[in-house]
Amino acid sequence: MKIGIDLGTANVIVYVKGKGIVMQEPSVVAVDDQNHILAVGSEARDMIGRTPGNIQAIRPMRDGVIADYVITEALLEHFIQRVQQGRRLGWGKPDVMISVPAGVTSVEKRAVRDAALKAGAGEAYLIEEPLAAAIGANVPISGPSGAMVIDIGGGTSEVAVISLGSIVVSTSLRVGGNKIDEAIANYVRKKYNLMIGDRTAEEIKIGIGTALPLERELTMDVRGRDLIAGLPRTIPMSSSEVMEAIEPALQQIIGAVRLVLEQTPPELSSDIIDKGMVMSGGGSLLRNIDKLLTQVTGVPCHVADNALHCVALGTGIALEHFEFFKKYLGPQV
Repeated sequence: MKIGIDLGTANVIVYVKGKGIVMQEPSVVAVDDQNHILAVGSEARDMIGRTPGNIQAIRPMRDGVIADYVITEALLEHFIQRVQQGRRLGWGKPDVMISVPAGVTSVEKRAVRDAALKAGAGEAYLIEEPLAAAIGANVPISGPSGAMVIDIGGGTSEVAVISLGSIVVSTSLRVGGNKIDEAIANYVRKKYNLMIGDRTAEEIKIGIGTALPLERELTMDVRGRDLIAGLPRTIPMSSSEVMEAIEPALQQIIGAVRLVLEQTPPELSSDIIDKGMVMSGGGSLLRNIDKLLTQVTGVPCHVADNALHCVALGTGIALEHFEFFKKYLGPQV
């Protein structure tokens, strides 16, 4: 059995050979004070900000790398076992391909690989996220023509130029969907003295978030706790306010894109102007973010068809055609 896993800071997306994407769950684990696992995925996410003192809802991945090794292992074990349900005994352990950010150290790579092997994988391979995103978005990577990928995930944003199956120039930025949520929560706290949780901030981003002004302003009622009175309160919020709140985070992503474009060899730059930049990851679904990048760089930018699942699809395809992609994956730690 071959399984591709996009082990993200916000979500774990699982691809199985022959079945496609079979699972997408938040990367959250709920544990009690004895470190017993109570819930994983969506069930655990529903507990964030709502747990009593003896229960914690933990995100074991931070900025695309493992922050809590034991919990990450439990998370992977849960998903690998769920995918294998219904298989006959004696079929052996599955081969697993897991995506890692391009900028991670060999120690961080080894931690991911060891966690997968302990969680029940027969063999564990690693692939860099921009490469997996390009494969999943059907961007041809094996030829000498350059392709540029911008992958905005929950914890990291990866910007890379790929040619001849390898990353030529890349930068990994620890800014993603979670930082955008934080920026919204901070803005609401400063402007309205209203405390909101991570989930509410994410709902605002999805509901009315935009990178450029909209023709028709969107509004949303936001509920939280008044910091002065200490009582629940509801305020109306508009899309232009969200745009103002998230601008600093978007500027950091723009800075990373500019940096990579500046470092790209001229021959590859001309390829990128012809083909444009491809965006993937959940962060690329923010309204008008592709238009904003086109405006500031002058290079056409478009969002991949299946942006959220590109990396998971890429891990699965790379594992299915392992003999072909092996030479592009680099040394496996």
